[in-house]
Amino acid sequence: MQNVKQQLTLGVIIGNRNFFPDSLVADARIEILSVLEDQNIRPVLLDPEDTKLGGVETFQDAMKCAELFKKHRDEIVGVLVLLPNFGDERGVAETLKLAKLDVPVLVQAYPDDLEKLDVARRRDSWCGKISVCNNLYQYGIKYTTTTKHVVHPSDPSFIADLNDFMAVCRVVRGLRNVRIGAVGARPGGFNTVRYSEKILQRNGISVTTVDLSEILGNAERLTKDDSAVLDRLEKIKAYTPTGLTPEDVLIQIAKLDVVLNQFMEVNALDATAIQCWTSIQQNYGCNVCTSMSMMSENMLPSACEVDVTGTLSMYAMQLASGSPSALVDWNNNYASDEEKCVLFHCGNWAKSFLPDIKMSTAPILGTTVGEENTFGALDGRTPAMPLTYGRISTDDPKGIIKVYIGEGELTDDALNTFGNRAVAKINNLQGLMQYVCKNGFEHHVVMNASKTAGILKEALGNYMGWEVYHHEG
Repeated sequence: MQNVKQQLTLGVIIGNRNFFPDSLVADARIEILSVLEDQNIRPVLLDPEDTKLGGVETFQDAMKCAELFKKHRDEIVGVLVLLPNFGDERGVAETLKLAKLDVPVLVQAYPDDLEKLDVARRRDSWCGKISVCNNLYQYGIKYTTTTKHVVHPSDPSFIADLNDFMAVCRVVRGLRNVRIGAVGARPGGFNTVRYSEKILQRNGISVTTVDLSEILGNAERLTKDDSAVLDRLEKIKAYTPTGLTPEDVLIQIAKLDVVLNQFMEVNALDATAIQCWTSIQQNYGCNVCTSMSMMSENMLPSACEVDVTGTLSMYAMQLASGSPSALVDWNNNYASDEEKCVLFHCGNWAKSFLPDIKMSTAPILGTTVGEENTFGALDGRTPAMPLTYGRISTDDPKGIIKVYIGEGELTDDALNTFGNRAVAKINNLQGLMQYVCKNGFEHHVVMNASKTAGILKEALGNYMGWEVYHHEG
């Protein structure tokens, strides 16, 4: 399973308070810079010459730090508040208020040493952290706290919290600017994938639409000798064994792939949701699954049946984990096991989920459009791996975005069927299904090979302000 995490930039505020030892601020600066370098995080913070030891205490300090953050506004994805001593809660809150970054904030505080509680060496950060958080709450600034109330930056617990926080920052930054392409109309029989484009836009999520006829028309105008077609054909054959797929159909798939990629590039799209049936099969003669799989594998998630909020869910999970996601159906019970079920789709999951990937047909769809018109679907079984699942949906009557998320496992249990398939084990699966049904969620869910439900809960609930149900079984 590929994992892609680019270097991110973090604003750092080192709090200080005048009647606590200043040397603690100097030590904290050295310690946090070392940690951030080890974690490939680029820091933006005051130099020791800018304020007393580079800390933030007075309103003048806050103004200097805020101006520095403003200069790096386009780079900073989050802010780390470091409290080597009690810290000045006003200085921290005023810095964030003046900077107006509107990014996630992580609050850390150092632990005291029982042998160093004299006036010259005590920190009192335990108390100071409560005061800082109280002020952030008063100012309406959203923030995240560490697992341990006080923790040294070198502690493995803090390193884990920091990496989770950076993932939260990736999700929030990504979702506030995401651009999704909706290719074609949803299948007529799928009211379940209806959504509110207006509610999404209010949350920074843009949808660009295109009629399927434009995509198919542009594909038909290409020839088998066009260099772009030959290039995509080569990439398709390198991506998956093509099985019994006829060469002329592979060329059709390559042409469609060229046009879809051009549409994404021209419109600067991060993800797509495609009318994968039945017009493509009836009017063009193949499935678009392989192209969708290749896009998802390359971190440009693509969802079936014009499920725009489905691909939004894929993108959110991808941002949280740094690995591809797949849109699946909650499809079948697994015999009489009440904590297992079968996940399924015709065949467009990212290659990372399909070690035995091969190109095939879509037999179920073929019963209505002719199986010879469904080449391009992928066949493959997902083996045992970690599972984070979930779904983002617009609730139009309430005017909100709602989410459910949770974790489980994908298993190696026997499964004799076709298409893209997996067996999932989830604690209290029956209770989860009751929640999904009673709250009007779609039959589509997204899976990701990670354990990132906590990250998603923090990003989507605390910072995006969406209604989140975390199923913990």
